[in-house]
Amino acid sequence: MKLKNRVALITGAGGGIGRATALAMARRGCHLALADIDHESVAETAHLAQGFGVRATAHRLDVADREAVRAFPDEVRAAHRKLDILMNNAGVALGGTFEQVSEADFDWLLEINFQGVVRMTRAFLPLLHGSDDARIVNVSSIYGIITPPGQAAYSASKFAVRGFSNVLRHELEGSTVAVSVVHPGGVATSIARNARIPHGAPQDEVERGRKTTEKLLRMPPEQAGEIIVRGIEKRQARILVGSDAKAAALLERLAPVGYWKLLKKAIKR
Repeated sequence: MKLKNRVALITGAGGGIGRATALAMARRGCHLALADIDHESVAETAHLAQGFGVRATAHRLDVADREAVRAFPDEVRAAHRKLDILMNNAGVALGGTFEQVSEADFDWLLEINFQGVVRMTRAFLPLLHGSDDARIVNVSSIYGIITPPGQAAYSASKFAVRGFSNVLRHELEGSTVAVSVVHPGGVATSIARNARIPHGAPQDEVERGRKTTEKLLRMPPEQAGEIIVRGIEKRQARILVGSDAKAAALLERLAPVGYWKLLKKAIKR
């Protein structure tokens, strides 16, 4: 897929994987509609992208806001006239076991991580169908492949993104719209540091879990962005980001029930 003079919309583009992917696309001459709930950070991403000579617009958007998402295609159409790539990247994290996490917090995460993907796809499919070569890129996670304890809500949302993406790919077969699902491994973003913590969760346990997670986040976002964009160019249906994601996918296939016992030993080492 040639990205020069295409138009891509990326949510969660204010930092991390979203920003890195945006800049990797900009280097290839792709114009950008960049969205994030934090307008200041996404405006900075747009400014950086403009340095590569592309048109990049910044938009404040909460993907959990149904009315805002429903109105957003008109805003993107007015700014860019068309859309070729939709990258659903916006996401949040939530620590704690299932019994520690409240129903409200569980629903909050699903509204952003999964329902946000669904409503953005529903809103922008008509615009994507107008492209001669379009792609939906949904960001799942390594936790959409394996399921560590303490990640019930997050893992559930990322498995849902994976399943939704796979079904959508089959349903859109034969059209001009293709689908990729992305499974990043340990990318060094702020998602673990900014994770919501359940009320009443033991602080020492929370800090221990956060430190363990952050140790696993090693890949620079810029490297992850390049891998994702190369996957889009190669029209990959499944994009595994990092050797840890590839190893987890293989281990889960070989030992779909017992893989966690093996991974626990590796993590302790």
